[in-house]
Amino acid sequence: MYYSTTCPSPIGILTLAGDGGNLAGLWIEGQKYHGNTIPGAIIEKNNMPVFTAVKKWLDRYFAGKKPAISELPLAPIGGAFRQAVWGILREIPYGEVITYGDISKKVAVKMNKETMSSQAVGGAVGHNPISIIIPCHRVVGSNGSLTGYAGGLGVKVKLLELEGADMSRLFVPARGTAL
Repeated sequence: MYYSTTCPSPIGILTLAGDGGNLAGLWIEGQKYHGNTIPGAIIEKNNMPVFTAVKKWLDRYFAGKKPAISELPLAPIGGAFRQAVWGILREIPYGEVITYGDISKKVAVKMNKETMSSQAVGGAVGHNPISIIIPCHRVVGSNGSLTGYAGGLGVKVKLLELEGADMSRLFVPARGTAL
């Protein structure tokens, strides 16, 4: 059984989903793939301890603190490849960015492969079910393009600015370019 609640944030309404003890999803209002990893129906239930812990974590995050991902019980739903990519996302330091190519190299090592497709990694990053906490917003194109954020590029920019990321070499791609 999965449960959900919502909470306001500086970037819009957030929906949290969990299995009772672990967080399985966090989506920004209007985000692509909203709730797509949760099997079956989700029952709204606001007063769960995991949701209270996540809301406190988010309050600290949006206040400019650096809460540790390890403070929360996370259980994103996905196959081994996606889990490997999401594990690497958890390792990206607060306020820093990494490229899809860098993640591809790390996943290849982790999975004992010579190479890994950056496009496959991009798909896994884009389907990250626990936005903000598993920081997919810290992934950029090799040329500094702020490409491919399911929550919207404006939100990605806000999150990186909140974290104090060096935005000097980053840019929003022109419309019509491949994401």
